[in-house]
Amino acid sequence: MAKPKVIAVANQKGGVGKSTTVFNLGAGLAAQGKRVLLLDVDPQGDLTKMLGLRQPHDLKMTLATVMNDVVEDISREGHPEILHHDEGFDFIPGNRALSAVEVGLVNVMSRETVLKQYLAGVKKDYDYVLLDCRPSLGMLVLNCLAAADYVIIPVQADYLAAEDMTELVGTVNSLKRQVNRNLKIGGVVLTMVNNTAFRMDIVESVRNGIGKSIPIFDSVIPATVRLAEVSLEDKSIFRHDPHGKAAEAYRNLVKEVLDIGEKKRSRSADLAR
Repeated sequence: MAKPKVIAVANQKGGVGKSTTVFNLGAGLAAQGKRVLLLDVDPQGDLTKMLGLRQPHDLKMTLATVMNDVVEDISREGHPEILHHDEGFDFIPGNRALSAVEVGLVNVMSRETVLKQYLAGVKKDYDYVLLDCRPSLGMLVLNCLAAADYVIIPVQADYLAAEDMTELVGTVNSLKRQVNRNLKIGGVVLTMVNNTAFRMDIVESVRNGIGKSIPIFDSVIPATVRLAEVSLEDKSIFRHDPHGKAAEAYRNLVKEVLDIGEKKRSRSADLAR
């Protein structure tokens, strides 16, 4: 059995399509026959809402529950926190209880590795584990990076994208040196791209800038109303608008994600210097 790949989808900037990307990547990988687990590691619970649980803050069993179990050395029978989505993947919901977990981790031994310790007991049942990170560089995100093999960074096509990523890349480098030697950047995915000359010029500018040192996926995610509707429909873009350009873009991204770690890419993602 192949080693499971843990992928954190992260950017400290909000509104760049992290949860949408995690949902559609998860659904796309499952459609390819992969065993997939999604984790909502954001106290806002946006991914959880997208997956049909509209009141995440009322849930009794969430990611916060099992992270607290790790801290308190509590064992449970089975994994009741893991739910199944009808598009073929599993997920663990998140809610605002994660904020309390994040605060509490400050005083915990090996605080950066609590999530990693939890995943050690469940990831063996999956080919891919996708982590939807909150828009920050706090303790929850550090836990995601400590647990991950790769980071995918959604970036809205913008001239300031490279500047916004500087701190995140620095954090990834720091975590690689101190906590997770195997951490790599899987790639940057450009999101919310309008098919106009101006916006495509930004895409090329970003590629020519940060693309010189960080791998950038060829797939570009368009800005479409259909994609925005995914968060209200409880289904991925592949079911909501299967023949649209957003679905095609995410199908291409899924293919590229399947290549991560399987063959040499055009630009090395290894951060070692």
